[in-house]
Amino acid sequence: MRLPDGFPGLPDFPAGEVWLAGAGPGDPRLLTVLALHAVSHADTLVHDALVDPRILGLARDDAERIFAGKRGGRPSPQQREINTLLVDRARAGRRVLRLKGGDPFVFGRGWDEAAALTEAGIRFRVIPGITSGLAAAALAGIPATSRDTNHAVILAAGHRAQDGKSAADWEALARIGQPIILYMPMAQLADITAALARGGMAADTPAAIIQGASTTEERVIESSLARLADDAEREGIGAPAIVVIGRIAGLRQGLLPSMVGWR
Repeated sequence: MRLPDGFPGLPDFPAGEVWLAGAGPGDPRLLTVLALHAVSHADTLVHDALVDPRILGLARDDAERIFAGKRGGRPSPQQREINTLLVDRARAGRRVLRLKGGDPFVFGRGWDEAAALTEAGIRFRVIPGITSGLAAAALAGIPATSRDTNHAVILAAGHRAQDGKSAADWEALARIGQPIILYMPMAQLADITAALARGGMAADTPAAIIQGASTTEERVIESSLARLADDAEREGIGAPAIVVIGRIAGLRQGLLPSMVGWR
């Protein structure tokens, strides 16, 4: 990759290192320069299901590509298996790129893998990516914060807790009174919205679902807390999707007359 004079140099990707990189929300054009550099130099790419095939196509022809995606309700590699794979490939002297949709440290198990690499004595680098929740909202015309509505926003994983770890306390989150951006929420959406209502969130709270953000499959459904789960079922909305609940979701319509479409 040729960079203009004065642009910061890109680091070497040494053999035996693992780079944990975010691929962004979907569209290959949202890949960061450093992540693109990593893709083009890696010997082994261990990638998630939501990494666009066109990003994988940027790798060298001789690069090893290993699918390690986790999809709800489907057979998926265990995290310990992925950790072992990363360690083994690095010890074999390969430049290993662990490529995840969004950002590796936002609901991406990136910390788990970094901890496993540290325990094994494997050097690693973290390359942040554009996290899907914030990107999906922005691309739909929904600000994560605005001075007229909120000065904080909650990012929460909507899938059911695994490994015996506690799930989010939705009733408690509702009482905080801040907008919520949900990742991976579709399978539990009815339960989540009911719990938010029990916590005191108003039935007419604006809400939106963004399916397939930044891709050709993108759809945006505007709704309210009370109607959200029913609207999603009626419209056939499924994963991958981001859900925004709060006053910020109601700001979208004011921007649409002048907002240029992403594609």
